[in-house]
Amino acid sequence: MTIKKIAVLPGDGIGPEIMAEAVKVLNALNLPLQLDWADVGGKAYETSGHPLPPATLKLAHEADAVLFGAVGDWKYDKLERALRPEQAI
Repeated sequence: MTIKKIAVLPGDGIGPEIMAEAVKVLNALNLPLQLDWADVGGKAYETSGHPLPPATLKLAHEADAVLFGAVGDWKYDKLERALRPEQAI
């Protein structure tokens, strides 16, 4: 079987919890998967200054599938629109 690449982008809020459980299900299926994790949303903004860093976008484009958690938080509401976590969607 061919190994499928999945980009796992947990994001903010409940996103990391949701992705952790989704990955448990994928692992239980024992499929030939390569899971690659990257930051998106507020977490990405905090570490890179942008809600969808180029490296994350590249990873998503190269993946066979993307698991996307959740993005956004009230603390980012005052940022200019282009930098808000929701722009990563």
